[in-house]
Amino acid sequence: MAIRILITDDHGVVRQGLRMFLSDDPDMEVVGEAADGAEAVRLCHELKPDIVLMDMLMPVMDGLTATAQIRKELPDTEVIALTSVLEDDAVIGAVKAGAIGYLLKDAEPEELRKAIKSAAAGQVHLTARAAARLMREVRAPESPQQLTEREVDVLRLIAGGKANKEIAAALTIGEQTVKTHVSNILMKLGVQSRTQAALHAAQIGLAPLKTS
Repeated sequence: MAIRILITDDHGVVRQGLRMFLSDDPDMEVVGEAADGAEAVRLCHELKPDIVLMDMLMPVMDGLTATAQIRKELPDTEVIALTSVLEDDAVIGAVKAGAIGYLLKDAEPEELRKAIKSAAAGQVHLTARAAARLMREVRAPESPQQLTEREVDVLRLIAGGKANKEIAAALTIGEQTVKTHVSNILMKLGVQSRTQAALHAAQIGLAPLKTS
C-alpha cells in the first residue's frame, strides 16, 4: 500500500516541485496540498494521510502550531518538518511540536524519499549534532506513567532506530501491536512523537540514541 502524503507549503512552486519529486515513486501517493497550517489540519482530518511534509513558516497558522495540533488530534499521522535553513532552534521547535523528522527544502529527491519511508515505518532518524542539542533541550515530563515491561522493550528498540517491522520481528509480535504499544508509550510519557520518546529513553539511560 502506497504511503499517503500531504504537502504543506505556502509557495505553489515548492508544492509542485515536491509533487514532481514524489510522483515517480510507486510507493508514494500525494493525496493533497495545503497552503497554510490551518488548511493542513483540516485536510489531515479529511484525508488521513500517513505523512505530512510541513513547511515551518506560513501565514494563517505556522508549521509548528499545525504540527502540534495534528500530532495531538491524529497521532497516526507523522509530520516531517521542512526548513530552508537547518538551524538548531528550528529543529528543536519542530521536535517539541511532535515532528518525527526534519529536512532541508533543497534536499536531494532520494534523501526526501528515504526520510518519508523512514517516518512511515516509524523510524527515528537524527544527525549526531541535532541529537546532542535535543538531548539538552527537549525534556520529557519529570514523572511519566510507569511503562510495562513490553513497552520498555519497544521504547528501547525505537531509540535504537528500529522500524515498526523490525520491532515486530525482534519481539515476535504483529506490526499493529507495535503501533498500539507506541501509542501507549507516547501517552504515558506525555510526548507527541517517537523522536521525543527516543530522546527520553536516552536521557534515562534506557538505550543509546542511534544517530547518523
